Amino acid sequence: MKFQKSEFFYQIVALVLSFILVHTIYVGLVRPNAEAVLEVERQAIAAQEATGETVTIERSAWVVLKDYEQEACFILMIWVMAIMGLKAQGVMAQRRLLDKPLVSVEEGRKVLPEDARKLARPLEALPQPERGFLLPRALRGALNRYGSTASIADVSNVVRDLCDTEADRMDSELSMVRYITWAIPSIGFIGTVRGIGDALGNAHEAVAGNIAAVTASLGVAFNSTFIALLISIVIMFLMHQITLMQERMVLETQDYCDDNLIRHLQS
Repeated sequence: MKFQKSEFFYQIVALVLSFILVHTIYVGLVRPNAEAVLEVERQAIAAQEATGETVTIERSAWVVLKDYEQEACFILMIWVMAIMGLKAQGVMAQRRLLDKPLVSVEEGRKVLPEDARKLARPLEALPQPERGFLLPRALRGALNRYGSTASIADVSNVVRDLCDTEADRMDSELSMVRYITWAIPSIGFIGTVRGIGDALGNAHEAVAGNIAAVTASLGVAFNSTFIALLISIVIMFLMHQITLMQERMVLETQDYCDDNLIRHLQS
């Protein structure tokens, strides 16, 4: 419960900091530069109308990024990356235990049920939060079951059940990551709907010959979806990497228990 509260607090702080960081960059850098580029474009169009010369207007990254939908997408991107960073740190901390000899069983030695309590003492002496990690819990559960039943099949079932439960728990904790991954392209589509709606509202100006407002609105529509889809590609890649790390950690924990404990048990 304490860890869940601290993780919730971490997510709230990460969201606030993401908003402050991205909004500061947009207010101080992105939107001023975008407005400067648009002003240059307006002057070029006015000169074209006055002289009749053709003016080539290049697409600017500042203009592509300037709208509120893109800002919201970047806020969510940094927020979800902070959450995934916390998850990755937890997985790496658990994987570091796999390099430690938590159960000392010499090669060729057979472990009897009466030895289970002695082997479990170093696991119980581990500091927090290492005691709550999957590997110590799996080893403690295996030794406790072996000491009470002397059944190797029961020990294997305990390890497998604990690993399956941990895999399900870690998968469920990625629900917020999945939601944000879904929300980012949705925000992009909101920008598309807003841009198209504004373009339709300015259709009468296009009929009169002034297409500037329509093209600007259509730019909002396409730019927001473009940025949102690019960010979604990055976030989906990172999410799959986190999922892979978690699955590997669970499988390596099962292998550790098999190699360092279960194969030494006396049937």
